[in-house]
Amino acid sequence: MEITLEQLLNSRDRRHDKQMELLQRYPDSTLVCATVVMPGKIKRNKDTQVIARVLVDQLSSFEPLYIKQQDVETGFEVYMVTSLPAIETKRTSCHIEDTHPLGRLMDIDVIASDGIPISREIVGASPRRCLLCAHEARWCMRNHTHTTEQLLTHIHQMVETYLQQNYTHSR
Repeated sequence: MEITLEQLLNSRDRRHDKQMELLQRYPDSTLVCATVVMPGKIKRNKDTQVIARVLVDQLSSFEPLYIKQQDVETGFEVYMVTSLPAIETKRTSCHIEDTHPLGRLMDIDVIASDGIPISREIVGASPRRCLLCAHEARWCMRNHTHTTEQLLTHIHQMVETYLQQNYTHSR
């Protein structure tokens, strides 16, 4: 099902409201808000289901005090609260995003108790790279360097490769 720009913007507002609610409920904790990266107007498909399962599995290493998963029309979301320090949590999230075979398809935001997101730069991580080329992802997004179809094809190949490497041997 295709989503509209208005739906996407509303979902960002709802995420922000949920983040503020959780920060108030858990004032001395670190909040993680994670989503699946999926370009285009369709945010839910078989590939996003696989990525979402892997994302939740990866987040379990943060020893959650609270975790909520939502598979909504605008995409998969996870809200998690941990007692781990925000900087440590951001370092670990960057490691997942940068090294896991599907990590590039996960957006793991770490929000400190003051409500301010921790940037990748603060923990010494490089800006995220484009899925298809060596440029920074933001540069390619702003310049529309690649088509949505090219990105979706590459994402599907990443997921298929991951499934083949991780589940073929267990059959």
